[in-house]
Amino acid sequence: MSHVRVAGTGLTSFGNTPERTSRDLFAEATIEAFEDSGVSRDDVDAVLYGNFMGELSEHQGHQGPLMAEAAGVQAPATRYESACASSGTAIRDAVMRIRNGEDDVVLVGGAERMTNLGTAGATEALAIAADDLWEVRAGTTFPGAYALMAQAYFDRFGGEREDLAHIAVKNHENALSNEKAQYQSAIEVEDALEAPTVSAPLGLYDSCPLSDGAAALVLTSESYAEKHDLEAPVAITGTGQGGDRMALHDRDHLARSPAAREAGEEAYADAGVDADEVDLAEVHDCFTIAEVLALEALDIEQVGEGISAARDGRTTADGETPVNLSGGLKAKGHPVGATGASQIAEVTKLLAGDHPNSAHVSDATTGIAHNAGGTVASATVHVLEEVGQP
Repeated sequence: MSHVRVAGTGLTSFGNTPERTSRDLFAEATIEAFEDSGVSRDDVDAVLYGNFMGELSEHQGHQGPLMAEAAGVQAPATRYESACASSGTAIRDAVMRIRNGEDDVVLVGGAERMTNLGTAGATEALAIAADDLWEVRAGTTFPGAYALMAQAYFDRFGGEREDLAHIAVKNHENALSNEKAQYQSAIEVEDALEAPTVSAPLGLYDSCPLSDGAAALVLTSESYAEKHDLEAPVAITGTGQGGDRMALHDRDHLARSPAAREAGEEAYADAGVDADEVDLAEVHDCFTIAEVLALEALDIEQVGEGISAARDGRTTADGETPVNLSGGLKAKGHPVGATGASQIAEVTKLLAGDHPNSAHVSDATTGIAHNAGGTVASATVHVLEEVGQP
């Protein structure tokens, strides 16, 4: 199977910019991606765009053609919505389109404008990724849902709030050198433990922020990259997608993530790698407990042991398997539709040696990106490898 090359990546800064529209943000990300790639906009065969709440935050549907226009591209364009996994899902389709020979060049990414809604408005908008009939109308929010998952994990496997605090500390530390991160500030364990409670046992520093931002990738076929002499040493070699029941009360386990496990197993098999070959990971840590569940679902940690990974140093920048060297959703930020694409961009730069934190993983050749929707009712996982020039 030929490789799908990551020819170019582009990211806006993530943060609080309520005056900027999603088309403005995506345009900025695509400029950087095309400049990085050396690919002509005229060669783009398709635009795949991830966005979750555009109808609510900007009263804007039919966003595919709009974002192609913002990118300066004349090509068929499609918008993907899978809650927080929107751009991860778009990337999976882009990979498959290139593999099957339908396309040679795909512009794929996503954007989200959230802060213009305010905290209450954005919380209400995010809640539509849960089951409206049985969860939202009962008052469930995502902090509350992940708090239930955290408590279920503690009850079944042990652990305490301090373990989660170490995850927040780690990810804030990783974000210090990431100029695109929303929070470039260190915190201590005591800061996390003494912060206001959001939904017990989760506190303020267990939660990712509301963010505005965009991410874009230029993906190409092996043959196109070779023909045009592109500098694209990193390829997406594995892709997987999984699903679970929407509402928490319908699931077999609250302390497991079967959608992520399904996606991870498929991606590993697709790439022909095992979990113990993974050198680094970007996982969907919308809440600190989500990082724990992701690590266990992806077999980076054994079930019941992920809770201690950050505290014991296994997932820190100089640990066995560094996790979220970008700062993760926790500190880099989480503009929902952009997150999956931004994870691929971060892993690509880390493997290519172009990331501020690349020195921590200078020998790394394999990384994974895990993107989840809602309470992980949907998930995508991608394996990326440094495979040399095409």
